[in-house]
Amino acid sequence: MKANIAFIGLGNMGLPMVANLIKGGHRVWAYDLQPEAIDRAARLGATAARSAVEAVQQAEVVISMLQTGHQVDSLYVSGGDPLFKHLAAGALVIDCSTIDAATAKATAAQAMTHGLDFIDAPVSGGVAGAEAGTLTFIVGGTAAQFARAQPVLSQMGQKVLHAGEHGAGQMAKACNNMLLAVQMAGTCEALNMGINNGLDPGVLSEIMQQSSGNNWVLQHYNPVAGVMDKVPAAQGYSGGFKVRLMCKDLDLAMDLGQTSSSPVPMGAAAKALFNLHQVAGHEDLDFSSLLMLFQKVNRP
Repeated sequence: MKANIAFIGLGNMGLPMVANLIKGGHRVWAYDLQPEAIDRAARLGATAARSAVEAVQQAEVVISMLQTGHQVDSLYVSGGDPLFKHLAAGALVIDCSTIDAATAKATAAQAMTHGLDFIDAPVSGGVAGAEAGTLTFIVGGTAAQFARAQPVLSQMGQKVLHAGEHGAGQMAKACNNMLLAVQMAGTCEALNMGINNGLDPGVLSEIMQQSSGNNWVLQHYNPVAGVMDKVPAAQGYSGGFKVRLMCKDLDLAMDLGQTSSSPVPMGAAAKALFNLHQVAGHEDLDFSSLLMLFQKVNRP
């Protein structure tokens, strides 16, 4: 069934998600704080909105892709003109931002008081997955809300997984991204050591892919320039998932570990490495640029 959808947040992830919704036949009203992002969405076939409130006027479904829990809370609940006051009862709100579970739970509770369905549905798969429509959505909400959202999310991704009640999507995403950070750090470390010992990084990557060191980074996101096409490393580490966003997600993971008294020594080590890389001025590069940190350590 085709729907009237408001999409708020048209960054590296949001814009290709909008494109896939339009391809699926949905009508999309698009809004972002950056006017040029709205223009790009309009060129894809979306209707440009001059404000978030205007975007949701006819919306049966609202999808947001923001950066922080504060932004999500401000948009829907605590801002000067919160969207929950403008949505028709029964509307479905899907927040695809990666934020803290507490904010997701609180926002869901506020939505309920307005007669709205709210789910947290952070994504995995990166910009390439958003462009290809192969994202994985990790959903927190009731079974009925999950079933209602699944057809819409399936227009933008290959896998739609129900993690549990509200906030569970964010908790699962924090676990996933902590592991991704550990994988990236370990892969950069191993590849850099091989390069420093005269090994060809492409050959070494293939060997590790066929051996017990195989992982998602080696398969889809090699951090060494020239080894893999169509990844940020092949484009000067531009686009993709920025270092500052990985640092933000690792902060969320550390908080989750602390509140549950869970030891996270590997996650803490990865957080320290990405923080060093960010402080060195690389916050807007893709997170695979962490390789540069290891290369710097080994320079004479």
